[in-house]
Amino acid sequence: MSGYIVKRLLAAIPVLFGLSIIVFLIMALIPGDPATAILGSYATPENVARINADLGLDRPLYEQYVIWIGNLLHGDFGRSYMLNRPVLDEILERFSATLILAGTSLVICTILGLLAGIVSAVRQFTWADRLITVIVLIGISMPSFFLGLLLIIIFGVQWRLLPPSGMLSTYGGGDLADLLRHLILPAATLSVVATGVVARLTRASMLEVLRQDYVRTARAKGLDERTVIYKHAFKAALVSVVPVIGIQAGFVLGGAVYIETVFQWPGIGAMLVKAISTRDLLLVQGGVLVVAASYVLFNLLADVVQTLLDPRLKS
Repeated sequence: MSGYIVKRLLAAIPVLFGLSIIVFLIMALIPGDPATAILGSYATPENVARINADLGLDRPLYEQYVIWIGNLLHGDFGRSYMLNRPVLDEILERFSATLILAGTSLVICTILGLLAGIVSAVRQFTWADRLITVIVLIGISMPSFFLGLLLIIIFGVQWRLLPPSGMLSTYGGGDLADLLRHLILPAATLSVVATGVVARLTRASMLEVLRQDYVRTARAKGLDERTVIYKHAFKAALVSVVPVIGIQAGFVLGGAVYIETVFQWPGIGAMLVKAISTRDLLLVQGGVLVVAASYVLFNLLADVVQTLLDPRLKS
C-alpha cells in the first residue's frame, strides 16, 4: 500500500505543476494593473513604473513565473500587497476557517447521502424512494447561493433562530456552541447539492449490487436482511461511491468561495474575492493554488480508501 501511495503522490506532481501554470497565467492575463490598485490616487506613471519594477511585474511572464515557482518551492508565497503581511500566514489563517466549513459540509453530505441512497435502493418504488428522489432533485437543482439567502431570510431575519452571518459573535460567545450556531446555515447550504449527488450514486450502486448473485445467495442462506444490506451489499457499493465523495470534497471546498461571501464567513473564499477585487496577485495565486492542491489531495485520499476496500484496483 505504501508503494501505491508513493506512486499516486508522484503522479500528482505534474498535475500540481500544470495547475501552477494555469493559475499564474489566468491572474497575469486579467485586465488591470496591481500597481494602480496599490497606489490609488497616487498612481502617476512614474509611481506605477516604480512599483512594477519593485514587484518584478515589468519582467517577461516566463521570468515572473520562474521566480514565483522558485519561491514557492522554498515555502515563500510572497507578501500581500494590500495586507502587507506574508501570503502564507494569511492563507493558513483563513484556510482553517474554510476547512471547518467544508469539513462539516462533507460529513453532512456523506452521512445523509449514504443513508438516503441506501433507503431509496432498499425500498425501491415505494413512497420513501419517491420522496427521497423528489427532495434530492430539488436540492440538486436549487442554486446554493439562492438557498443560502433563503435560509438567512427565514432562520436569521424572520425567525431569529440562527445567526445570519459571521463565524463567531462580535460581542460575547466565542465558544464551541457559538461556532456551531454560526456553522449550521452555511454548512447546510454548502452540503445540499453534494448530498443529492452522493444519494443518487449510492442508490444506483446499491441497486446494481443487490441484483448480484452473491447477494441472492446470502439471502438464500437465511442471513438477516440487515446483515445482507450493510455487511455485503453496502460494502461492495461503497467501492463505487468513495471516488464520488472525493470529488464532492473538492466541490464543497470550491463552493465555499461564494458561500463564504453570502454568509460573511472569514475563510479563504472571502479572502480570494477581496484579493481579486484589489488585484492582489500573489494572494490570489497562493490561495487558488492551495485550494487546487487540497482538491488533488482529497482525490488521492479517496483513491487510497477505494483501494483499501478493493485491493484489486491497485493493479
